[in-house]
Amino acid sequence: MSITQFKLGQAIPLTDSLTIELIKARDLSEIITMLDDPEVAEYLFFAPSPVEVYQGFFNPIIANTAEAISKGQWPENITVVIRDLNGQYMGMAGLPAVMFMLGNFEVGYQLPVHAWGQGIATAACQFLTHLAFSELDAHKVTADCHISNTGSYKTMQKCGFVHEGRQKDYYKLANGFDDRVHYGITKAQFQAL
Repeated sequence: MSITQFKLGQAIPLTDSLTIELIKARDLSEIITMLDDPEVAEYLFFAPSPVEVYQGFFNPIIANTAEAISKGQWPENITVVIRDLNGQYMGMAGLPAVMFMLGNFEVGYQLPVHAWGQGIATAACQFLTHLAFSELDAHKVTADCHISNTGSYKTMQKCGFVHEGRQKDYYKLANGFDDRVHYGITKAQFQAL
């Protein structure tokens, strides 16, 4: 399996036990179920939300992805779904371009609780970072998260991302505030790994 097959909408191996594929309409219900889980939503500023909000956000991405696949092009905002070899939903990840910043991309990932602690986010982050630099002419990939979301920033570190900053009390929580941490990797840093 190759990146060409992935670009054409086919599932390809992410690891020995997982596949990765560009998002399709059939994935949306599982994505919504995941985002509605309070444990998953704890570190997401956009979840939980009404179903209409998710549909309004994801349906244009799904439509653009389908159109890009039909033309053999990359979607505007690459969004992927990860499944195990039995087809069980194991999470999603994204690589949107940063608006008005040619060559800059952001990577993000969300996994259902049953998929936590298995290295899935790391594998997805590595795949998308490689894709950004090898296929999309990126010069920088960034990511951010709550400082209390240890799993997320450790994923970034495992993928070679460098801590680049911290915004104090950025996220308002039910019982206070949490800082936002920023990570990034340049093409030169990626090539030196």
